[in-house]
Amino acid sequence: MSEEVHYGACNLCEAICGLEFRVRDGHVVSIRGDDRDPLSRGHICPKAVALQDLHEDPDRLRRPLKRVGERWEEVSWDQALDEIADRLVAIQRQHGTNSVAAYLGNPSVHNWGNLTHSAALFGPLKTRSRYSATSVDQLPHQLVAYWLYGHQLLLPVPDIDRSQYILMLGANPMASNGSLWTVPDFRNRLKAMQARGGRLVLIDPRRTETAEVADEHHFIRPGSDAALLLALLNVVLNEGLAKPGRLADFTDGLEQAAAAVRDYTPERAATVTGIAAGDIRRIARELAAAPAAAVYGRMGVSTQAFGTLCQWAIQLLNIATGNLDREGGVMLPHPAVDLIKGGNSKPGHYAAWKTRVRGLPEFGGELPVSALAEEILTPGEGQVRALVTIAGNPVLSTPNGRQLDEALGRLELMVCVDTYLNETTRHAHFILPPTGGLEHDHYDLVFHHLAVRNTAKYSPAIFPKPKGSLHDWEIFVKLGRRLRERLDERPRGSLLQRLGIRLKDEFLLRAPPHRILDLGLRLGPYGRKSPQKLSLAKLKAHPQGIDLGPLRPALPQRLHGKAKRIAAAPAAVLADLQRFERELLSQEAAAPRPGELWLIGRRHVRSNNSWMHNSQRLVKGKPRHQLFMHPQDLAERGLSDGQKVRVSSRVGSVEVEMQATEDIMPGVVSLPHGWGHARPGVKLRIAQAHPGQSANDLTDDQALDALSGNAALNGIRVKVESAAVQAA
Repeated sequence: MSEEVHYGACNLCEAICGLEFRVRDGHVVSIRGDDRDPLSRGHICPKAVALQDLHEDPDRLRRPLKRVGERWEEVSWDQALDEIADRLVAIQRQHGTNSVAAYLGNPSVHNWGNLTHSAALFGPLKTRSRYSATSVDQLPHQLVAYWLYGHQLLLPVPDIDRSQYILMLGANPMASNGSLWTVPDFRNRLKAMQARGGRLVLIDPRRTETAEVADEHHFIRPGSDAALLLALLNVVLNEGLAKPGRLADFTDGLEQAAAAVRDYTPERAATVTGIAAGDIRRIARELAAAPAAAVYGRMGVSTQAFGTLCQWAIQLLNIATGNLDREGGVMLPHPAVDLIKGGNSKPGHYAAWKTRVRGLPEFGGELPVSALAEEILTPGEGQVRALVTIAGNPVLSTPNGRQLDEALGRLELMVCVDTYLNETTRHAHFILPPTGGLEHDHYDLVFHHLAVRNTAKYSPAIFPKPKGSLHDWEIFVKLGRRLRERLDERPRGSLLQRLGIRLKDEFLLRAPPHRILDLGLRLGPYGRKSPQKLSLAKLKAHPQGIDLGPLRPALPQRLHGKAKRIAAAPAAVLADLQRFERELLSQEAAAPRPGELWLIGRRHVRSNNSWMHNSQRLVKGKPRHQLFMHPQDLAERGLSDGQKVRVSSRVGSVEVEMQATEDIMPGVVSLPHGWGHARPGVKLRIAQAHPGQSANDLTDDQALDALSGNAALNGIRVKVESAAVQAA
């Protein structure tokens, strides 16, 4: 057969790189970066090539599975969906609406069928027991965006293509190609910035791949970033360096913020961060003096005990220096399908309800996932009895994974929409596998809100949907219809209101994602009333994408809410400074405990959380799941490079091979996230051959950012000793 060429975007990480697929006789021949993609410009990383592995993986499930005793049996879609609907409704009627919980994993946001149609399933359930990977990741970003700018998706990103100075904390875009910052081809973008005299200053407890290309790198004690950021803010606001410019016309609370941080000097920050007070002052002054600068912080500053405080201080630094909404500063993209505007916008809400056991606050309708295990294990009214997971592996992805592993085994019903039998889905009673990534179309609804350039690109399916399979959105619709029938759900309100609800529901139930996309494009900022006149047909006519231009100023118009003002000093954030003072800046908190080390995670370009380890081309080569440890810390414990060690925390311990490296700060150890594939019942051949250890068997479900409920995955206190000594 002749070779066919297809174009699309990789949906395995946030970079959404443009790809060229060559297909012959129904098989992928090659996957290359697309030089004409206006966003990624030909960039590609090893994960994109592994799309072929995922498509052809013999471990991938292709038919619904039902657990019968200790065996798995293939069943028809009708049987699986009917039985699931019967049991979900029965559990809710017996134990209450919130006894059925839901968990959405990280891949959910990379697959637009989840975004357009998951409401068809969860709408009828009406449960408040909803969880997702958000609360082990970026929840502080969204909460701060909601409080300051009015909407959880108003997340400014560094305009690196025009920047002169970037201060980066706890991020490694050389491995991730950005996170909450869609910046494919980061290396060449950074080179261009440095060629025009720009500088990158990185703060991280590890000398990462990004540190190697940065102009300046400082080690910092894990979990102390808030002290550094507040000290920088102190210098800018209280040394006369603030120059918010036009932002002052629609910003409230800068004076209040200045007063709140007045006592947090560089000298105090130096005692807990390990960064000299002189360096802190110099960085603050360089940031304020730069003609176009950006402050950006990611996983390292979000997944810690003061994640919300960190993200607030980052936004305040960008505001106070006048770099918010400035070319070369941090800017808000204008996506072709705008999820911020319109009747279906979800700006967020905070603490409208709380978890049953610990009283942790919800945000945007989701509860902190660190509470999921206790909500299953703790008896009483509202106890979680059933769980539906979508594209998630929380046993490896959430704190105290062994506790959750135990809890899942006690559920009355567990349903997983997933393509693999993994560490989490092994507990399921039903597994519903959707089509693979090359068998359905795609459009990145979320990551265009975070991109360094405004573009639009539609990715058609490379291969037809296999006979007898369902797309994820079809699973949600079919199961949702069954739930509605059994619950006899009727809309409330006036006749016109009920009619409107039914019409909306029917549209979502009947319309495939591409029809919703077409409507969103036509009604969006580049739609029928604009010169671009975007539509699905136009995107199909331009398969390599359409360039909509560089980021442009958007404030105050893009702020959400009628007032169109920035609230720079949220009361809840200022109140949290008391906890910061007590728990981080106190003399007791600043002093290390004898024999303890600080645990942090890390990321590799060939890995992506817990779901990219079953590809031979990604896991081949040198092992990447060792514990990193500084030679000084090895010597103090009588350990040697390559030795197997036992790492212990409050919640558990793991045995892992250790690697000596001066790229880690003394007093700190690093174990990558997402490994730990040795649990029984898992059917992943390649992953189990390279199992590693799960860092979340050490992280603590009780360790949280108290303000947001986000998990504190970094800065966990651990002890490291020889595994042989323990065995003896």
